[in-house]
Amino acid sequence: MLINLKDILAIAEEKGCAVGAFNTPNLECINAVISAAEELNVPVIISHAELHEPVAPLSVIGPVMVLAAKNAKVPVCVHLDHCETLDYMAAALEIGFTGVMYDGSVLPYEENVENTKKAVAMSAIYGASVEAEIGQLASREGGGTENAGGPVYTDPDDAKRFSSETGIDALAPSFGTCHGIYKSKPVLDLERVGVIKEKTGLPLVMHGGSGVSPEDYRTAISKGIRKINYYSYMSREGVNAVKAALAKEHSDFFHDLAFAAEKAMKDDVLKAMKIFYGL
Repeated sequence: MLINLKDILAIAEEKGCAVGAFNTPNLECINAVISAAEELNVPVIISHAELHEPVAPLSVIGPVMVLAAKNAKVPVCVHLDHCETLDYMAAALEIGFTGVMYDGSVLPYEENVENTKKAVAMSAIYGASVEAEIGQLASREGGGTENAGGPVYTDPDDAKRFSSETGIDALAPSFGTCHGIYKSKPVLDLERVGVIKEKTGLPLVMHGGSGVSPEDYRTAISKGIRKINYYSYMSREGVNAVKAALAKEHSDFFHDLAFAAEKAMKDDVLKAMKIFYGL
């Protein structure tokens, strides 16, 4: 069942939980995430990040994601994650994506506002919802180190102003998480999350959600996090499963390795979902 981002976050708001948003750059990831959601009977978000374009072109994977969402037995939002160009966003909306995240966090404040307002107007034509970001994580999407000096924490007053000026449906603040695999335990400013939630009234999004402790997940959700982006650790489990399969026995068929990866990723997604949804 394909629904938009605003509606799926409303479900999370009503239940006081967070919806998992999982990057799905290939069919195995799509199958792992949707089958896990169906097993637990929970809504889910499948995402495509612009940085995955070289390995999973939007024109190829996008229609597959939309079809999988329409055929799912649970509510599914098909979401564009960390989009930095409005042309790329337009292509995703034309394919049928129901949520988009415009990322202008590295831009000057006024330029971020201007582009985000354009994204909101564009998405409204398609009945899609918009997430945006203010502040910067300690690393950029994909685990890069463009902002290696550390996170630029979101100022709650700036978040309130940004939200009211742009008309977005969800806000991704920076409060200490980072993308990729954590090299040390993250130090999260969860009180900041609560203040931002109070000032904006919006569903909040945790980027860099992989690797956070169950306790911190639960606290973040109690403070207003309604969407948690999760991919790196799920993907790593797929890699580990392939390594284990190759070490255990010889295989001449790639599909055997792909199936082993899919099963391992599903198991990891199930664990994450149970925490996000309080199951």
